[in-house]
Amino acid sequence: MGLFDKIAKGLSRSREKLSGGLSEIFGRSSFDEDFWDDLAETLILSDVGVPTTDTIIDELKTKVRKEGIKDPQEAKECLKECMVNRFAQPQNDIFEEKGACVLFVGINGTGKTTTVGKIAKQLHDEGKAVILGSADTFRAAAIEQLDVWAKRANVEVVSRERGSDPAGVCYSAIERLEETDADIVLIDTAGRLHTSADLMRELQKCVSVVRKRNKAGVYTVLVIDATTGQNGLVQAREFDKALDIDALIITKLDGSAKGGIALAISSELNLPILKIGVGEGLDDLRDFEAKAFIEALVG
Repeated sequence: MGLFDKIAKGLSRSREKLSGGLSEIFGRSSFDEDFWDDLAETLILSDVGVPTTDTIIDELKTKVRKEGIKDPQEAKECLKECMVNRFAQPQNDIFEEKGACVLFVGINGTGKTTTVGKIAKQLHDEGKAVILGSADTFRAAAIEQLDVWAKRANVEVVSRERGSDPAGVCYSAIERLEETDADIVLIDTAGRLHTSADLMRELQKCVSVVRKRNKAGVYTVLVIDATTGQNGLVQAREFDKALDIDALIITKLDGSAKGGIALAISSELNLPILKIGVGEGLDDLRDFEAKAFIEALVG
């Protein structure tokens, strides 16, 4: 199955929610007030969010006027273009930077550990030397789960006993990165609610330790579960405020009718999406491509 087909299949529930409404709207005879109001409502109900929807509508109105489009059906491709333009673009490929350290953060249940394991396997298969850091020291199953992924990916993992200081694990992982001259270190952190100040401070300590210790780039990637919809945007705001997030990974898009939330978060917080999860399999964690995503979402 090709890249687009895989994404399209994973986004089928979200597409069903969005495309029917859009087909009816763009099948109308004119751009009257009801057209714009209904288009805005459809996008908002698909979790694109109010601010992002307003920006998309304004941009589409400008395109329609400048290009002299009279038939709404002709404007559907313009809508896709406007949506693609709202995604933040990454400045660089953080997984290609020699010596980089990437910390994966997010609330419980987003699939952080599995995501870290899948990326480790992908990078190892590309010929990169990867070190994993098991900084989720509170959930015993997380340490064991990452060990399983390390074996599957044939990469080294740095861990300590349950209850150890997570920042200490991060420090040790960076030391091991330097000792082995590995290409990259991926650190799995404990899931925590964005509303818990104490847990967020602990995460800030981990990020601070790594930024002071590592000689190359340090990046904080937020893993968001698409099924949470607008709550995912709330999470992203709080994590970004506390940690200055660099990028996003959106998981569980295949189980959600709320795929529009990916656009809402990326646009409103100006955060690039690195990868999306569209299934359980190893090859279901895909590099994000805005155009392919919108084609699969809108239909």
